[in-house]
Amino acid sequence: MAKGWSAAARADHGTGSAPRPGGGAEPATHAGERVRLLDGVRQWLAESGAEPTPARVAQALREQGRVLGDAEVLGAARQLRSELVGSGPLEPLLADASVTDVLVSAPDRVWVDRGGGLELTTVSFPDAAAVRRLAQRLAAAAGRRLDDARPWVDARLPDGTRLHAVLPPVAVGSTCLSLRVVRPRAFTLDELVAAGTVPPDGDQVLRALIDARLSYVISGGTGSGKTTLLSALLGVVGPAERIVLAEDSAELRPDHPHVVRLEGRPANQEGVGLVELQDLVRQALRMRPDRLVVGEVRGPEVVSLLAALNTGHEGGCGTLHANAAAQVPARLEALGTAAGLDRAALHSQLAAALSVVLHLVRDRIGRRRIAEVHVLERDASGFVVTVPALRWGPEAFTRERGWERLRELLRNGSDGSGGNDGSGGSGGSGGSGGSGADDGSDIGGRGDRGDRGDGNNRRDGSGSGLL
Repeated sequence: MAKGWSAAARADHGTGSAPRPGGGAEPATHAGERVRLLDGVRQWLAESGAEPTPARVAQALREQGRVLGDAEVLGAARQLRSELVGSGPLEPLLADASVTDVLVSAPDRVWVDRGGGLELTTVSFPDAAAVRRLAQRLAAAAGRRLDDARPWVDARLPDGTRLHAVLPPVAVGSTCLSLRVVRPRAFTLDELVAAGTVPPDGDQVLRALIDARLSYVISGGTGSGKTTLLSALLGVVGPAERIVLAEDSAELRPDHPHVVRLEGRPANQEGVGLVELQDLVRQALRMRPDRLVVGEVRGPEVVSLLAALNTGHEGGCGTLHANAAAQVPARLEALGTAAGLDRAALHSQLAAALSVVLHLVRDRIGRRRIAEVHVLERDASGFVVTVPALRWGPEAFTRERGWERLRELLRNGSDGSGGNDGSGGSGGSGGSGGSGADDGSDIGGRGDRGDRGDGNNRRDGSGSGLL
């Protein structure tokens, strides 16, 4: 979507009144004349098939016997471009770098999320029909169909924005529109620490997790920051490794030099051409991935992913909707059962394939944070359960009963050779190594990538202990 058109034009379109030099809205009679004028321009452009360039708009105005100044012509052109190829009154919201979500539930109910919870804005649409037109135009820009026969759409716009829309009567009263703004670059772990998503020094655990090439899943609810955290973690992967992403809608944007991105697509109007996530996972396995990533595990692809992680593809990862880390095995069991995998087989594959669960929550003030880190183990009946290893703390992660198991996994994977003899290691992907001490200080500090810590985990790579 094009961005950067004048705020005056956007405000004009959103309120139905034209801006005046003094700052107020023009009289209603003038506003009505402006609407009729623009309607005439739209009709002329539609009949001629012309683009809404300033020159074409001026020609359309002349055809109506109107003579306007340059500023008025440019204003009309901006408004028409915003309405025809932009996002109309939502333009200024989507252009705001602090906005992560824009939600429209009625013509006069437009909400945004700037990371601190939903806020009602002053932006509005003339009527419900205008919301419907915008939703259909955005769906068309994404190459999708949205009409009475197919009253909802989930798609990615050309600029990466995630679109979801539902038309009446499925959406009662008015078209409901949801836009998830994709950040142009991924956050770094340091930025997530500064934002409070990761507790102080918690990035050391996450870097050690990546260096140890452990398979993990990030769980949480909608909008909890799963994709943001996963993108940041993939940016820590060594530059010599090849990352292959499989997603229904391409949202992951890791800051990494070697990323291959695969994206699914729906069937066309003839019902052919469907590419599902499980198809992408199978293709990704043939592309020599060092890290196989499934953007969101939510269907039959769970079978292919678990099979892949059990055949030598270390360090694989993905995201999963779940209310708590302890519910991840049950969630995966439900997905596997729906795909035809029996419970015992799924738990056997899960025990061998997955090592760690990172669970994110969004608290009441809208802050996203890693609430807990769990490890997986089998219970007495042979089924997989999660065990809390770390929990959120304002100063640092606090250790739980699964910490020793997590520490062992991180140490064993740090040099790719087990590390159980106390020798530590140099890091699986060029990260910091550890001294292998038995007191829990075996994981090297953050340092710079490729630098070697002495195992005591100060932030400069040489200090006093993990956490």
